Amino acid sequence: MIQHIPEWLMVRYSKLWLKFKEKEFTKEQAKRVLNKDSALAVVLSDLRKAGWLEMKMDEKDARKSIYKLKNPETTINEEIKELGKK
Repeated sequence: MIQHIPEWLMVRYSKLWLKFKEKEFTKEQAKRVLNKDSALAVVLSDLRKAGWLEMKMDEKDARKSIYKLKNPETTINEEIKELGKK
């Protein structure tokens, strides 16, 4: 289920989207894009919970995660569909 995200989170999503689009990235790469944002763990967790970010385990190192943003157009369309069901 897709959820609306607050402005502070959308700003960070936008920065990540401009850099990665639908390419996979690591937490370290996201940290560089967000200029060592102290809330990085919260950003990634909240985006995942809201359905705007996919996460999987790194096949080479199970301690690490690989992230991939969902396309904003697709995500917003899914959010609109969810709102229409209410």
